[in-house]
Parts: sequence; C-alpha cells; structure tokens
Amino acid sequence: MEIELADGSARKNKLPDFDSLWDYDHPGATEKKFRELLSVALDSLDLSYLSQLLTQIARTEGLQRKFQDAHNTLDRVQKALDKTDAKTRVRYLLERGRVFNSSRKPEEARPLFLEALELAVKSNEDFYAVDAAHMIAIVEPPEKQLQWNLKALDLAENSTDEKARKWRGSLYNNLGWTYFEQRQFEEALLMFEKAREFQEQQGDPNKIMIAKWCVAKTLRMMDHTEEALEMQRDLYEQYQAAGRRSGYVYEEIAECMMVMGQEQEAQGWFAVAYEELSKDPRLADEQDRLNRLKELGKVGGRDTPRS
Repeated sequence: MEIELADGSARKNKLPDFDSLWDYDHPGATEKKFRELLSVALDSLDLSYLSQLLTQIARTEGLQRKFQDAHNTLDRVQKALDKTDAKTRVRYLLERGRVFNSSRKPEEARPLFLEALELAVKSNEDFYAVDAAHMIAIVEPPEKQLQWNLKALDLAENSTDEKARKWRGSLYNNLGWTYFEQRQFEEALLMFEKAREFQEQQGDPNKIMIAKWCVAKTLRMMDHTEEALEMQRDLYEQYQAAGRRSGYVYEEIAECMMVMGQEQEAQGWFAVAYEELSKDPRLADEQDRLNRLKELGKVGGRDTPRS
C-alpha cells in the first residue's frame, strides 16, 4: 500500500495503524505506545498521519485528566491543519471538543462537535460522523440527548462502512442510559438487551460482560432483584476466572443484597466496591457515590468478601 505524502510523492512501506493500539481502560499505557510511534511519524513526512497521531495522544492525555497538556498537543495539530486533509481536521475537532467536555466545558465543546459532524458527512467519513453525533448527544441537555443518539444510530445503521456500523453496540448502550436516566426502564432494558446481543455477535468478552452488567442493573431498578443478583454473581465469577476485579459488579451485588434485606453481607461488598471504585478516575467527580459506598461498607471496620 502506498501512502501519499505532503509533497505529493508516495511511500512504499505502510505506516503503523495506531488506532488499533487503543486501550481506553489504560490511557497512560496507550499514550506511551503512541509516543513510541512519533519518530516514525516524523520520519514519514506524512503530515496528516503525524497530526492524527497527535490528536490521539491528546485524547489519552484528556482521559488522564491532563487537560492543559491535551490542549497543548492539539495546538500543535491546529497549526498544521491548513496542510492536511478533511479527516485530520475532523479528528482534531473531535478531540478538542472531548477535552473541553471532559473538563466540564460542554458549551465550548458543542460547536466543535457540530462542525466535525458537518465536515465528516460532507467528506463521507461515516465513522467520524457517527462519533461526532454521539458526542453532541453527550453535551446536549437531557431533553435533546435522545434525538442525537438516534441520529448517530441512523448514521451507523445506514452506513456501508463496517467500521461505522460497529458503532451500533455503543449507541444501543448510550440510548439505554439516556432512557435509564429518564427512568424509562422498559425502554432502557430493550436497548441494553440489543447492546448485549450485538456484543455477543462481535465476541469481545469484556464488552459482553459490560453489556450484561447494564442489563442486570436495569433489572434491579425494575424490582427484578433476584434475577439481577444472579446475573451480577455470574459476572463476578467471570471476572474472577479472568483474574480481574470489577468494583461496578461489587457495587451492584451490594445494592441487590440491600434490597433483599441482607445488610450484613451487603456491607462487605460495599467495602470492596469502595476499595476498587475510589481508584477509578472515571468516578473522580462522583464523590457522593463514593462516600455512600464508604459509609455503607464501614470501610476499615469489618471483614470483606474475598475477591
């Protein structure tokens, strides 16, 4: 495969596909992998490739809450945009918007996502068009989230690009949470079941487990507590077998037990849930939730279940 260079010539060797290196659960490790490719990107003289790699380095920085570092990285990309292509500009807009959104500035993020969507549609970049629409849904107020998630799903379902069509699993999940937050649990369950079915077809064990967790949590909210607990216990066993821990599963097991009046046993699960989730950067802004887990788990005072 030949790669077009900024000067119009071509390079015979194929540059590494950095997008395949993403591990969203470990942004620090991903950043390290991306930075190891910087010298290759610079040597290639392919400005679009280098710029897109930098947008993803910025994303890893944003996920680590290093927001100013992320903006500084994106400033480098911005200076080169006039010499790159539409895809690069779309990716720049998406990542600049994500940094603003993650740093609690959705009003600054929204116009960037809207511009990214318009340019991606115009450029037939279906994958990034879906990404932009789903990010607009995230920054919009609750009453507008549904229409934007449905817009993103429509783009994904009608695309001939298989990569864009794979967005369906995430979008079913997002729609499920939109309905969940509106306490429309029947609709949420339907979407989470579709997400589970999609992920089972794709065959990624981690994504299947997350999809099942969403179904089980929704069942608990619908007062199907015993069924929810059975599903969460099964997930616990799966994580154990994989040598992994999930504070989210511990939390749900505890919540189910509380509902069923098993408060003493629930306490231990709340404690291990707090132990795990207090280390999760994604919950840095959910101190009330963490405090509740700590209180119900009486952390430091009781034995906890083995996990």
